[in-house]
Amino acid sequence: MPGRLKLRRGLVVSADPLEVEVEGERRRAWADEALLGEMDEGDEVVVNTAARDLGLGSGGFDVVHVNLTRGLAGGGEGDEHVMKLNYTSLQHPVDPVELPSSRFQSPDDQGTTRLTPVAVLPLHGHLAPAAWAAAQAAPGLRVGYVQTGGGALPGSFSRDVKQLRDRGLLTGHITAAPAYGGEQEALSAVGALDAAATGLDWDAILIAPGPGIIGSDTAYGHGGMAALANAHAALSLGLPTLISPRLSTSDPRDRHRGLSHHTQTVLQLLLAPVEVAIPDDAPEVAAALEPFSHHVGQVAVDLKGYAATDLPKTTMGRSLQEDPLFFAAALATGSLLADRLVGRGDPPQTLNPEP
Repeated sequence: MPGRLKLRRGLVVSADPLEVEVEGERRRAWADEALLGEMDEGDEVVVNTAARDLGLGSGGFDVVHVNLTRGLAGGGEGDEHVMKLNYTSLQHPVDPVELPSSRFQSPDDQGTTRLTPVAVLPLHGHLAPAAWAAAQAAPGLRVGYVQTGGGALPGSFSRDVKQLRDRGLLTGHITAAPAYGGEQEALSAVGALDAAATGLDWDAILIAPGPGIIGSDTAYGHGGMAALANAHAALSLGLPTLISPRLSTSDPRDRHRGLSHHTQTVLQLLLAPVEVAIPDDAPEVAAALEPFSHHVGQVAVDLKGYAATDLPKTTMGRSLQEDPLFFAAALATGSLLADRLVGRGDPPQTLNPEP
């Protein structure tokens, strides 16, 4: 039956890295220990084997559904009554970060309130270079990350987030429904952005899906559409909104080479103008953006500087050297985000303004 869970019993044979023996086969696995508790050798578990059995690239491992040995006694005490992953077998209570009231509900406050800029990233691979570039452009900037749907939902799944938090390049991590398990929980992207800008006093916000973007051979059925919803969430609050375009020089798929069809679709469907950040040495990208009625911010990027860091430098198996334009787009976004916040940089250019 299509859509039915593919669950199998297994035995943990290695805790680090996590490996589970399923029907006599030793298989890679991942467990959301923040939700399920720790995994030890000898534990009997139930795993979802669908992704590995399908041979998916970014999700090619089994996912632990429940630890039968030690997980059934879990569950903390608390007063939370709002559920995430509600009406699924993994529903759990959270304390929402949303505020009782918002300054954005009071038009009189708009003139005196600093507006926090938001950079909408097309996928998780832009997060590290964008955060690094923002810190290089404006040291001490409080930049946080809002994780939304479109990719992996567990907040604990991203190694990039942990590394960026450890390095001080991210000031916080909110997971907005359906994503869960961040440092703070929000029930909507709008609520997450409002809380970040108002209650948490972030200087700037990066909003993007988690790792492993969803894909399908359709116009709108892919994780890239998360950028459209995220941009509209920022625009609805009147926040300055930047789009980080998905670019590539060497993606084997024609639809993602140059200006990806994911970004083109988002730019076509947006209900209001945004600013698109691009490297200043990419005239072909500027030309590809001419049909769209959005502003273009061109900025110099430091690819060599980023290459010298220990931050992530691969995308879909391609290195920074193999696909520099992918990383240059994210670096441009981070730099422009910082420039717009501190008032530096040229005003945005409209390539094709509407009459």
